[in-house]
Amino acid sequence: MLRLKAFRPTTDKIVKIQLHPTHPWMVTADDSDRVSVWNWEHRQVVYELKAGGVDERRLVGAKLEKLAEGETGFGKSKGKPTEAIRGGSVKQVNFYDDDVRFWQLCHNRSAAAEAPTAVHTSAFSSPAPSTKGRHFLVICCLNKAIFLDLVTMRGRDVPKQELDNKSLLCMEFLYRTGVGDGPLVAFGASDGVIRVLSMMTWKLVRRYTGGHKGSISCLMSFMAASGEKKPSVQALLVSGASDGLLIIWSADHGQDSRELVPKLSLKAHDGGVVAVELSRVMGGAPQLITIGADKTLAIWDTVSFKHESAFDPQELRRIKPVPKLACHSVASWCHPRAPNLDILTCVKDSHIWAIEHPTYSALTRPLCELTSVIPPNALAPNKKLRVYCMVTHTLQPHLVATGTNIGVIICEFDARSLPPVAPLPTPADSREHSAVFVIERELKLLNFQLNNSANPSLGNNSSLSETGRPKGDFFESLPVKQGKKHISTPVPHDSYSVLSVSSSGKYLAIVWPDIPYFSVYKVSDWSIVDSGSARLLAWDTCRDRFAILESAAPPRIPVIPKGSSSKRAKEAAAAQAAAAAAAAAASTASVQVRILLDDGTSNILMRSVGARSEPVIGLRGGALLGVAYRTSRRVSPIAATAISTIQSMPLSGYGSSGLSSFTTIDDGFSSNRPPTSAAPQNFQLYSWETFQPVGDLLPHPEWTAWDQTVEYCAFAYQQYIVISSLRPQYRYLGDVAIPFATSGVWHRRQLFVATPTTIEIVFVDAGVAQIDIETKKMKEEQKMKAAQARAVAEHGELALITVEGPQSAKEERIALRPPMLQVVRLASFQHAPSVPPFLTLPKQSRVDGDDSWMATEERKAGEVAVGGGGVSVAVTRFPMEQKRPVGPLVVVGVRDGVLWLIDRYMCAHALSLSHPGIRCRCLAAYGDAVSAVKWASRLGREHHDDLAQFMLGMGYATEALHLPGISKRLEFDLAMKSNDLKRALHCLLTMSNSRDIGNDGTPGLGLNDILNLSEKKQEKVSDKKQDIVEGVQGIVKFAKEFLDLIDAADATAQSEIAREALKRLAAAGSVKGALQGHELRGLALRLANHGELTRLSGLVNNLVTLGLGREAAFAGAVLGDNALMEKAWQDTGMLAEAVLHAHAHGRPTLKNLVQAWNQALQREIEPTPSQKTDAAAAFLASLEEPKLTSLADAGKKPPIEILPPGMMSLNAPISIQKKPASAAQNSQQPPDKPLALEAPPTTTVAPEQQPESIPASVNEPPPSEATSDSTPVAPVAAPPQPESGETTVDDGVPTTGPASDGDTNVGGETGQAAASTGNPAPPEVPPPPVPGEVLETSAPSSAAVPTTTTVPANDPFI
Repeated sequence: MLRLKAFRPTTDKIVKIQLHPTHPWMVTADDSDRVSVWNWEHRQVVYELKAGGVDERRLVGAKLEKLAEGETGFGKSKGKPTEAIRGGSVKQVNFYDDDVRFWQLCHNRSAAAEAPTAVHTSAFSSPAPSTKGRHFLVICCLNKAIFLDLVTMRGRDVPKQELDNKSLLCMEFLYRTGVGDGPLVAFGASDGVIRVLSMMTWKLVRRYTGGHKGSISCLMSFMAASGEKKPSVQALLVSGASDGLLIIWSADHGQDSRELVPKLSLKAHDGGVVAVELSRVMGGAPQLITIGADKTLAIWDTVSFKHESAFDPQELRRIKPVPKLACHSVASWCHPRAPNLDILTCVKDSHIWAIEHPTYSALTRPLCELTSVIPPNALAPNKKLRVYCMVTHTLQPHLVATGTNIGVIICEFDARSLPPVAPLPTPADSREHSAVFVIERELKLLNFQLNNSANPSLGNNSSLSETGRPKGDFFESLPVKQGKKHISTPVPHDSYSVLSVSSSGKYLAIVWPDIPYFSVYKVSDWSIVDSGSARLLAWDTCRDRFAILESAAPPRIPVIPKGSSSKRAKEAAAAQAAAAAAAAAASTASVQVRILLDDGTSNILMRSVGARSEPVIGLRGGALLGVAYRTSRRVSPIAATAISTIQSMPLSGYGSSGLSSFTTIDDGFSSNRPPTSAAPQNFQLYSWETFQPVGDLLPHPEWTAWDQTVEYCAFAYQQYIVISSLRPQYRYLGDVAIPFATSGVWHRRQLFVATPTTIEIVFVDAGVAQIDIETKKMKEEQKMKAAQARAVAEHGELALITVEGPQSAKEERIALRPPMLQVVRLASFQHAPSVPPFLTLPKQSRVDGDDSWMATEERKAGEVAVGGGGVSVAVTRFPMEQKRPVGPLVVVGVRDGVLWLIDRYMCAHALSLSHPGIRCRCLAAYGDAVSAVKWASRLGREHHDDLAQFMLGMGYATEALHLPGISKRLEFDLAMKSNDLKRALHCLLTMSNSRDIGNDGTPGLGLNDILNLSEKKQEKVSDKKQDIVEGVQGIVKFAKEFLDLIDAADATAQSEIAREALKRLAAAGSVKGALQGHELRGLALRLANHGELTRLSGLVNNLVTLGLGREAAFAGAVLGDNALMEKAWQDTGMLAEAVLHAHAHGRPTLKNLVQAWNQALQREIEPTPSQKTDAAAAFLASLEEPKLTSLADAGKKPPIEILPPGMMSLNAPISIQKKPASAAQNSQQPPDKPLALEAPPTTTVAPEQQPESIPASVNEPPPSEATSDSTPVAPVAAPPQPESGETTVDDGVPTTGPASDGDTNVGGETGQAAASTGNPAPPEVPPPPVPGEVLETSAPSSAAVPTTTTVPANDPFI
């Protein structure tokens, strides 16, 4: 209820205080004249200065600036700088910028507009000059006024000498100005004259004279509706002075008069006026509230007119709020939690006082006791808290700041309570909407609708200027026509009430939690259908039933303690007994569910929901009933005795008036807890049908919102809102960081959320999860079974006989889609940020050069625009934030294409949703994607990608393709997702710039040209070849997309599209270094799959020329040409693979290959001379055959001979064996000799040797040869993986580790390619049983069999 928002301890008394309306800034002045600007949200000091004396920092800065400007900075270089003048005591502090100006004007307008005779105040629209992005801190001191810009930290001091040398005592900003004066500020002086200073020229522009005899103490500007025959709005200035007079002046400065005389003067207080305040009255003219030195508070009516010209406020009421103490601060207040408290005031004690029903009963009661709010150690034990000034936040009425003798205290009074109003459903045939609200003891109906004759859905879109902002200074809110009607049914109580409407809209429930009491009314005739004692009530979303928390009224037990005659002790004891009885009653209260039947009767469905024993502290309605329990660890002794006051003390004269209205007792909400502590799990959902618990305990949400169609729900917590999908089963979608949200309303897939400072829209889509697809299949199966069962019931078993005909198998691919949450801010308090003058860039005029762009945009927009007229295109992605109405709001929802809100004064506001960026999203979320695409023509083309991504997230890929401004890359993705492969191919060709590549008739471009393209210098290449180079580069860049497109086309049997893409890819594959290895292998597989054998053989030859042996051999394997494979390996120096392949397939070229291989190995291990004479000699030596240096070396170093397993020595006659014999039989190595490569007697190297020993003895063999010779003899179960990441070889077909082909069709195409090799596996050797390894290679599986030779168990070398 009541909590401490911020506390800043100080040593001096805080005597002046002011809050900024939109930024979290507070300016204070203490009694030693130190002024400080503090950010109360982040607890940081923004600026501090000593205003009373001379601030040294500012003086030094001014002198430096003066020097930099060459002694001309201040005009008068002879006098001392104004910063050196002592300020004297600080009389007033304030902020002034565009936000302050706008909201001051807005407050005064809305107060004047409440008067019954008032005209629509938008006629009063001459805007004040802008401060151009600067934020002024204005300090009014006795001897000078200081204007400090908080952006640039530059200041301007205006000494009293420039204002007739009179001491300055107070100030006020005027918003009605003459031409060219800039912003005006009025200063009240010690001689009773008001002087007006221009903030543009810094000169005195006019004086208000002839009114006061004493010094002026307070100034305030306001507006009033005047005249009955010719209604108009007047700008007025009211001043109060030490002579006790209240004087009203005209602030309309159309006429340029230098001296102005008072309109009206009246005696207000004896001893002087201290402060004046404007109070807005619901349904009446504004009132003036004054406090004086005579300890009284007076209320003045501003609408009593004797005749047209005379203005005569009449005194409505005069009271002494606190006996014996004079008030020093007063503020008008309107808070839903305390509906009858309209005025706050402070005297020098520790309370904030509130005046209840000020115009008739005028009871003064303490709103809160500040010592209970501050941290316990802030106040010294022997010190008493005293308040010296108080101010309420103009836009967030729940924040009240007080300056005291120990520092600044900002209190927050129940930010979550909402105005007592509930919207009713609009009848289908009506354009007028209605809501019902409670004021005092009356039930009233508010009717509202848009007041524009044009098409409401277009809103004010045509008034967008070139920057996408509305023309004019203010964002004019949409005109609303509204009226209030009286309902004859009386309401029993006038305290805080909560209104809610049933799902059908037929019933209205009102709960008074402080009484506690509830009533349910039938909307058609406003008869009461149910009532009783309850503190909480919640409706079901689907039917007219509700749950209440019953509270039996506790018995009043008068307890008179013995032996005590003190009256106060008796009262305390009685209050304690009543509280204990209330606590007992609250702990036994149960949740009861009732249903309203069609005949209007109420029946109890369930006496008590849930079997938990803890007391209930919250009820939340919806598709499920949520009940929050008080967790045991949170009950303190104080709370246990005062559970009855959980919500608050009654606010309307019930109970003891000595107690405070807002109590700090823990109400079970999270607002009192520090945000770091974890929320307790104390919230249980129950089914409305079975009243059984659903799911586990959750943290207690501050409010819940359920979609009308029960698809989505939102649970709001202090810092975020959790959004979940409910169908086909509960699924958490995510949370959005919208802190302190007060209420929300669903509209299809849009959640409109109000916070104390903003209005946000959350666009939600659940996406497509696996469970959705399974549920869809299950439902279809159930539908089929039901149809079959119906057919059998009608026609008997014969109905199940079906005739098998040619069926086209329609395989629908449903892509999974992640959930989407997007938040857009619709309205806030911030004024549109204008750029400060020192940051503005030189403006680039679009008029001369670039005007055609706008013209074409407008023409394109005009083609689709309603009515055919040209509609200007919104250049911004989202609209400028609109102005949020002030104070707590009830969100009504979307009607007539606008978002309706109702504020605490029961005034309806409409927020426009007509900006194309918002409108398109709303339509897509609503499910009308076609209209969203039509509206997109009014949105700048540069924002179409963003919109398309949004529509894709909402599940409208096909519709998003029709947006005219999307980029090709996004268009390709959308086309692939919506299966429009022809369009995807066109996008790909455009992106890769490869329309002319791969056509067989490309003239003048042979193979050698393509090979040399990348090596030639750019400038020498002819235009035609230059295009080809660019095309190949484009294809390389989008190779993965080409492969994906080919696969998608194959899956949907669109072979022409796949061929077109293949042509381009094959052309790019011919260029050296263009495609990666895995892309080339994927290309070969797809070419074979499409039967493009000519292109495939051409690809092999090109790859051989480029030296890509592995890829060429793979393509040859796919083609099924063994000779081509061997040629590929041989020509690219991969002899080991060639030898193994020839041996496995019994090829006649085996001997030549083995000899060539061994010679290559021999060359590798030849000792190279350590010293080389010169480059020429070294080159010649490298060309010679390696020769023996002496005959002695011949015996030591025999030529290397490495053979495949089962092959005879090269010296023996070769006999080709199809069946690989065992390795032991063919070995030339005697069994008793050690295995060594370089031992003198050895003639051959044993093929069974383990692979590790070969690199140990050979100097530097190529890794591929070392591994290839060791692979065939490794044990079958674990083929050795080379450590260097090189390729392992199976049947001479290399693969880079696991096949990184990224190909979906490998499994299907491998078998086909393997069958085409024409070499079946020998039947004697079974395939190796290693499924994991077989999956890792993309080589033909049958060709891989002969290579992994099995070693017999009786082998002597194992």
